Amino acid sequence: MDKIIGFVGYGNMGYAMVNSIIREKLVPIENIIVSKETITEKDMLRNKDNIKLTTDNIEVAKNADILVLAIKPNVFGTVLKQIKNSIKKDAIVISIAAGINLSYIKGNFGESIKIVRAMPNTPALVGQGMTGYALGSKLTVEELNNVEQIFNSFGRSQLVDENLLDGVTGIAGSSPAYVYMMIEALADGGVREGIPRSQAYTFAAQAVLGSAKMVLETSCNPAELKDNVCSPGGTTIEAVASLEKNGFRSALIEAVKVCAEKSRELGK
Repeated sequence: MDKIIGFVGYGNMGYAMVNSIIREKLVPIENIIVSKETITEKDMLRNKDNIKLTTDNIEVAKNADILVLAIKPNVFGTVLKQIKNSIKKDAIVISIAAGINLSYIKGNFGESIKIVRAMPNTPALVGQGMTGYALGSKLTVEELNNVEQIFNSFGRSQLVDENLLDGVTGIAGSSPAYVYMMIEALADGGVREGIPRSQAYTFAAQAVLGSAKMVLETSCNPAELKDNVCSPGGTTIEAVASLEKNGFRSALIEAVKVCAEKSRELGK
């Protein structure tokens, strides 16, 4: 891709995206420019590829062909006002701020802006991210391909209607935290059974990874895969019955709901 990709914001998500773009050699390193309010010693140490770091958001906006707004919702309005007159005429703007809707962004930048609203997640850092995204304007085939290349450089992506993105936040954007809690709890159960903690984490994490790959890479739905593990009168069905008794499934459904509701609140 012969484009300059700029990032305003360099937190965990911005760092994960930049790392993946470099790893996949999507653009030359010199075509990446990143701004951050304060450049810390940690930022300098992890910048092993020597991408251009600056504290000047306007400099990034002026140079980027594709501008990623990797900033928190609470500073979004301030940053938009700062850079809106500096963005290149034909630039594509990608926002990854939870809850900030397309109409708000277009209201600040103008209707002609080429805007994409996206919700990635932090497993992008290891190339296993999941991104849901919605288009705020019609992009050319080449432009859409460039956007998808960025998202797919750190995992998988799906185009959805904007009204589904708050749900995407609940089911994918925030869900790594739920999964980490589940892995930790499974490991705790293993430790209770006498398994050393380091081994328990490996057993639990690999089981989750393998199960996820089964869902993605077979034609079976999760219910069918679960049934395949549950032998009549066996150990697994006893565990599943215990999970159902203790509200495991309903707890996850409720977690997605409250996360989506919070995302909607952020956009008001």
